[in-house]
Parts: sequence; C-alpha cells; structure tokens
Amino acid sequence: MEIRLLRYFIAVANQQSISGAAKHLHLSQPTLSRQLSELEAELDTPLFIRGNRKITLTAEGMFLLTKAKEIVELVDKTEANFNQPTEFISGEIYIGGGETKAMQFIAKALKHLTHHYPAIQFHLYSGNADDIMEKLDNGLLDFGVVIEPTDKQKYDYLHLPATDVWGVLMRKDSPLADKQSIQPSDLIDKPLLISRQTTVDNELTGWFGQDVKNLSITGTYNLLYNAALMVEEGLGYALCLDKLINTSGDSNLCFKPLNPDLHAGLNIIWKKHQVFSNAARKFLEQIRNNMEKYTHNE
Repeated sequence: MEIRLLRYFIAVANQQSISGAAKHLHLSQPTLSRQLSELEAELDTPLFIRGNRKITLTAEGMFLLTKAKEIVELVDKTEANFNQPTEFISGEIYIGGGETKAMQFIAKALKHLTHHYPAIQFHLYSGNADDIMEKLDNGLLDFGVVIEPTDKQKYDYLHLPATDVWGVLMRKDSPLADKQSIQPSDLIDKPLLISRQTTVDNELTGWFGQDVKNLSITGTYNLLYNAALMVEEGLGYALCLDKLINTSGDSNLCFKPLNPDLHAGLNIIWKKHQVFSNAARKFLEQIRNNMEKYTHNE
C-alpha cells in the first residue's frame, strides 16, 4: 500500500467528493477514481458509499481513515527530521501530556531550547495517559508526560520535579463546600465524574478502599475543562487534580483536597531503545539540565 494512495484516500474522505479531492490534489477526476478503485481492489473491500451528492465511508473505510492518518503523520514526522542542514540543529519534537502543572516545566525547557535552536519546532498533543502511551507506542510522539506509575518494561523515564494534588471539584453551594478536605465516606453516595485513565482508577480504588467502579459514577471525562462545565451545572463532583480549573473570584466552583491526601507524581516517558532525532535528543538534554539546576537550587 503506497503512502501516496493513503493521501488520496484521506483527501476524498475530507472533501466527501471525488471532484473536490481531485481539485485539491491537482489530479484529474478519472485518475483519482482509478487510484481509489485500485486501493479498494488491493484491500478487497469497499471503502466508500458513492451517493449522488457526496461520498461517505463504509465501516472499513472509517477504520482505514484512522490508520491512514496515523501512518501519514508518522511518515511526515520522520521525513521532517531528515535532510536538514548539518550546520545547525533543526527538526520537530512531538510531546503529549495531560492537564498538569508539570507542563510548565516542559515549557521552560522548550523556551530555552528554541532560544538556542530557533529552527526546532515543537508539537503538543493533549490527552490522558492511555492516549499518550498509545501514540508513543505507534511512534506518533517522542515523549509523554504522564501520572505515575510508569510501565518500566516498555518505557524509559525521568521523574519530573512536580507533584499534583488530588481532590474534588464542586460547586461552592454544594453540601461539601464547607469542608476543609474530603474523606472517602463523604463521596460514597455522591454522583461522581472521574477520569478515564487506567492508572487513575487504580489510585482512586486504593484511596476509597473499594473498586471505584462500584461508586455512583455519573460520567467520565478525558480532559477536565468540559467536566468542569458539567460540575457547574450540578451534574456531580469531579475527582481531579488541583490548579487546572480557576476557582477564584467569581467562579461558581471550588476545589477541596482529599483526606488522607493523595498526590500524583509525574514522569516524562519515551519508548525503550528509541532512536531520537537531533531535535528530540537536544530536548531531552535540556530537560536533564533543567532538572539538575532545580535539584541544586532546592
């Protein structure tokens, strides 16, 4: 399967039209139609439902679209780090992370790096730990910033000098808002919104003393911003990390830490035996240098 054909397929899926995709690709419509028919023949499955006004994807086509985008992104990522002039460091760095204040540590490293090597470009991907590790495994990210623990069989890592605090995001007029901290018994009968991360389930199960899935789970979230809107509407209490949502001033929300307290250590991880681009290698060196300075200043 040629990368060129995957690019054609993605264009048709985006345009929902052979003629629109052909114009976008600077190809004749018959040429593009023939290429797509050859792709369907190669895979021995229909990829499109051809309507009068637009083209939609079959279930197999939707599956291929997801994989095609990943493959093309990986190819583009690889090519971007080759054929660069040798007299200066350039290239692209792909970093994934969840919502955490630790990303400020990453930002400081990137600021220093791009000051010295302005030809380096970085790309950020936001997602939870499961999303990040999947993209690391598929080669779509160079680094991920995730909550501990880390699978030491699959990834090398550095422990970042940052710790997040677990607690509960709630409305200021909720029954628990007057408490200084939240105990497991406070939440047993409350509607909860929890993160979908596997590692989070394990941590919260330990804190509650029972499987978190046995609690009154109203909903789950990937990133906290939209979950905070649900909390504001009174849909439940969000178990989350501190300092991600503004609860000061006129905000209707407040944050209460857990008791006993529950902290989240943070690691920057990468695949074992990974061969880095020059840009990614320089970034990792900068992270290590910044960590050494942080340790000496403690």
